[in-house]
Amino acid sequence: MNDTSATGRKTIAVNKRARFDYHIEERFEAGLALQGWEVKSLREGRVQFADSYVLLKDREAYLFGCQISPLPTVSTHIEPDPLRTRKLLLHRRQIDQLIGAVERKGYALIPTAMYWTRGKAKVEIGLARGKRQHDKRKTIKERDWEREKGRILKRG
Repeated sequence: MNDTSATGRKTIAVNKRARFDYHIEERFEAGLALQGWEVKSLREGRVQFADSYVLLKDREAYLFGCQISPLPTVSTHIEPDPLRTRKLLLHRRQIDQLIGAVERKGYALIPTAMYWTRGKAKVEIGLARGKRQHDKRKTIKERDWEREKGRILKRG
């Protein structure tokens, strides 16, 4: 899962579930306040954040539900908490914009990807609106059609 694209980003994890469950309208890049053992675990790709979400509290952003599994060799002297709440690092203007969208317009904040940029762990946050059941069925139908179209073109 470690691919480097033209932007110089090295992907750690992607939340595929987010694109299925939500219409993502805008994306923000946020830094992540981590402890040392978490950084080492991220370098090994030991992260799961399919069920995670972002909460805004006291004009700060926090990442909830992101599980970073500790490496057995690194965390011998401390008691690591794999599900601890992690602070997201955003500019004040970005936080104010997100607060406005979430409180007044009813959006949700969903982490869509985690990656390295110049040696720092970053999280891509999507300003999202939940999909209805018929939208999800439409997404499944389109995905199946693309797969079938690829098979037909491959055969012919």
